[in-house]
Amino acid sequence: MQDDEEKKVQQGFTFQTTRSVLAEAGASARIGELARGLGCRSILLVSDSGVAGAGLLKPALKGLRESDIGVTMFTDVVADPPAHVVLAAVDAAKTARIDGVVSIGGGSSMDVAKLVALLAASPQRLDDTYGVGNAKGPRLPLILAPTTAGTGSEVTPISIVTTGEGEKKGVVSPVLLPDWAVLDADLTLGLPQATTAATGIDAMVHAIEAYTSKRFKNAVSDCLAREALALLSRNIREVCSNGRNRPARQEMLLGSMLAGMAFANAPVAAVHALAYPIGARFHVAHGLSNALVLPEVMRFNAAAATELYAELAGIVVPDATGGAAGRTAALIDYFCRLSSDLGLPTRLRDVGIKQENVGQLAEDAMKQTRLLVNNPRELTLADASEIYGAVL
Repeated sequence: MQDDEEKKVQQGFTFQTTRSVLAEAGASARIGELARGLGCRSILLVSDSGVAGAGLLKPALKGLRESDIGVTMFTDVVADPPAHVVLAAVDAAKTARIDGVVSIGGGSSMDVAKLVALLAASPQRLDDTYGVGNAKGPRLPLILAPTTAGTGSEVTPISIVTTGEGEKKGVVSPVLLPDWAVLDADLTLGLPQATTAATGIDAMVHAIEAYTSKRFKNAVSDCLAREALALLSRNIREVCSNGRNRPARQEMLLGSMLAGMAFANAPVAAVHALAYPIGARFHVAHGLSNALVLPEVMRFNAAAATELYAELAGIVVPDATGGAAGRTAALIDYFCRLSSDLGLPTRLRDVGIKQENVGQLAEDAMKQTRLLVNNPRELTLADASEIYGAVL
């Protein structure tokens, strides 16, 4: 009886996600309508110069004007946004006295927007929000529209900030979940192949790590992770070879969002922990950083996650044989080939990392305790060094 009671306790879980989702090609033109419905009259539009320069903001801006909503632009977001960029955006929001926040962009822009919505309405300081559950709110109405199928930030309660050389910190709180996630394939049609590939693999990593997460793994996240991996693996090669395929782009956005919902509730682990220092120290895009270390981390984890990897192999490489171990090996091989086939770098040396950098990267990775506790197999400093070394 006691064992049964313990199992019941272990099966209990909490699942939280974005309140509302609008998914259709051209949906960004309706952002003004959505903002109006949230009571907004003046919003801060958070993005980056590349997205703005590509004209991707135009449909939303037109809709906002038609809804009689004032717009203050902030397009100074950079990849792996440092704290000073977040604070500059907050200052812009406070100066303009906005009453809502919209972001159209990649994960960095959406992460900044989440913190702006919080800090422009809350007495909290940014430094007081780092960690799990420290951001309390209130926050302003928030609408997020991704321009890549990768981060899933539009449905996660997480914002990542670069706080120093080689170090990133996360703000994790359900108060960061937006009111609307807008999935518009038209925002991704012009995405370069390399970015499409890296962000797509990033989303696949989210699904894999959520499915194998040591803590908080649950039935809802598992369902989402499996469907995400199915959508992403079915479409990633197509969108890389034919970037104008609108239905495939829409399915990639859906897969990315589902993976985001999954890992928001069953957190990511060692792949991300080892990827963060690569991005922070060598300014490698987050998706590519994940892609670089994914196969070796999976090899390391295989001893503890073979059955789970084998289940995912049934989705990605359904013809794989050889029992659980054989299917796991086939899944790892799939990801080794995928990066190469899509034209991504596959070695750390390809992005400027040398043997003498391995020790520092490993030390930085071990600081990601928030992530490492979720890994299916305990990872030590020596293990991290060995994984980096194997990818050199």
